[in-house]
Parts: sequence; structure tokens; C-alpha cells
Amino acid sequence: MIGVLPDMELKAMMDRGEIAADPAVIDAQVQPASLDLRLGTVAYRVRASFLAGHGARVSDRLAEFQMHEVNLSGGAVLEKGCVYVVPLMEALDLPDEVQAVANAKSSTGRLDLLTRTITDGGTEFDRIPPGYTGPLYAEICPRSFSVLVRPGMRLNQIRFRAGQAVLSDGELSKLHDDMPLVNGPAVIDEGLGFSVDLRLPDTTLVGYRAKPHTGVIDLDNIGHYDPAEFWEEVHARDGHIILDPGAFYILVSREAVHIPPDYAAEMAPYLAMVGEFRVHYAGFFDPGFGHDAAGGTGSRGVLEVRCHEAPFVLEHGQIVGRLIYERMAAQPAQLYGAGIASNYQGQGLKLSKHFAAPNT
Repeated sequence: MIGVLPDMELKAMMDRGEIAADPAVIDAQVQPASLDLRLGTVAYRVRASFLAGHGARVSDRLAEFQMHEVNLSGGAVLEKGCVYVVPLMEALDLPDEVQAVANAKSSTGRLDLLTRTITDGGTEFDRIPPGYTGPLYAEICPRSFSVLVRPGMRLNQIRFRAGQAVLSDGELSKLHDDMPLVNGPAVIDEGLGFSVDLRLPDTTLVGYRAKPHTGVIDLDNIGHYDPAEFWEEVHARDGHIILDPGAFYILVSREAVHIPPDYAAEMAPYLAMVGEFRVHYAGFFDPGFGHDAAGGTGSRGVLEVRCHEAPFVLEHGQIVGRLIYERMAAQPAQLYGAGIASNYQGQGLKLSKHFAAPNT
């Protein structure tokens, strides 16, 4: 079996004990090509972000960097600007031929909630080598908003793959010819490039910028918060905006993206040389995202943008990232948006699910 493992295989891995959890995994965690990971009952406030490193356990490194322990059982606030490590409810015992990659969920990324997975012996964030056996931890750093969390909340997700599944540029071009992946010319260069839309139809509103001093967001509250209390509108009248250093923006891709049922995709940066900003991606696109087989007609990619040292002019149509397409080992039993709780099928410019629709 070569490719990204689908939902049916994830359930088989649970039956074989290759994915273990306490308490057991629930059906809502299983996505078409990934598994949501759940926070445990305690968070450790640490002095700095860290990786365990070769031969070391995360629990041993926690003894070096831990400042205090936070009990999450009754709900607790993770404060903006602080770093926390949370043991997850899931653990792995991977076969030698299976590796994994983790990423923040879409709603997590849209809150500028930097969430990465670390492991015992790990030398990279979010990358789990073939044959890994051991616990999983989430490193969480709220960047724009303090958040209220509880055990069982799902901030990040993990995808499993066997063998080499990434499409070459030639294979990607052929796939686009057979079934268009974007609604326009495809820029293919080590993946499918996508650009920023700063000329949305019938409006000057092109995005949102996080306000610097806001209240706490309870991650269980869906459609609850007034966007105006947390976000400033960003308008463009001439096809460009100036990014402020240190500010966090929600923008949208110009392209409507399609992920066919036999494929999955992951967002990646384009080139570091294109400007002094970073597009912080929530990462995974499941099979069926934006695809007509799953009720989509093309879905825009939401861009989570942070500017660095100097103000930077971002232009309409500027390429800011790329999608890396991978083959599925098999088509999943369910597609994104087709009968499951998929919040962002058919999306355009959209804040996370925690906010009420703007102007309502």
C-alpha cells in the first residue's frame, strides 16, 4: 500500500494497536485522510520551544524547561505569548514502512494559535519517522489571542503515509489537464502555486487583521464571537496592502482549489525570497475539498499571514505559497464535506468557526 492512508486504514491501525488512545478514539476524530489529536488533562508552561533531540524523551526535557503545571480538567486559559506543552491522548506504534506528518487544524491556524507536534527523540516539528513508538505532545503558543482549552479539544491532526506519494511537476500537470485543480492557469513549480486575492468582487474588503488587545476565546464556542471585537477589516482599493511588522492577517487565495477524491494536499511556503512575511498554514487539504463529488465548486485557500522585520507591500496576484499533492493509498470512505462536519467547504474569505458572520 503506497500513498496517504485513508480513513478505513486509520481504523484498521487502531484495531492493530498502531494508533492507541486513552480514552479510545471517537468517530468524530477520523477525517478522510487524517486523524484529529486530542489534548490531555495537563499543560506545562515552558520557558521556550524545544525539540527532544536524538535519544531524549520529551518528559526529560520538560524537567529542564518547565515553569509550572496547568490543570486543564475544568478548563484553563493558555495565555498569548506563552509556550505550553500538552501530552496528547493518542500514542503511536508505527510499522517500519509508515511515517506520519502533523499540522494544525484549519480553525487553529486561523486563530494564530501556533500548534506543533513533538515526539520522543524528535529532531523536527510535526514529522514522525517510520516505526516510531511512543507518546505524542502538542506544543502550543497562542500568538494573537489567549484561548480557553479543555481536555479532548482537537487543535492539530496527523496524516499517515507509506512510501513516496508526492506528485512530480509532470504528474501534477497531467492531473490538472485531466481535471483542473484551479480555476485558471496552473503555476506548477515544485507544487501548484497559489496567489493572494486583493481584488474581491463588489467590495474593497480583502481581509482581517488581528487586534492586539482582546478578550479570551473559548474554543468550544462556535459562531459566538463578534468579529469586530477581535479583528480589524483590511480594505484595498488599488490591488495592494501594506503588511505591518508583527501583525497577523487573514487573507484569501485568488485561486479556487480542487482536491480530487484520490488525492490529498498539503500547503507549503513558496520561496523565502519573495518578501519579509510568512504565510502560516494550517496545512492539510482532505480528498474532496472544493471538488464537485463532495458538494464543492472550488474552495479558496485561506491565508494566515504574518509580516516580519519591515513593512511589506503585498500585491494582488502575488504568489505566496504552493500546494503539494499526494496520492491516496485508496479513496476514503467519506470525502471532505460529504456528510461529515466540514466547516470550510466552498469557502471564500472566512474567519474561524468561532466567529459569527460579519455584519450580523
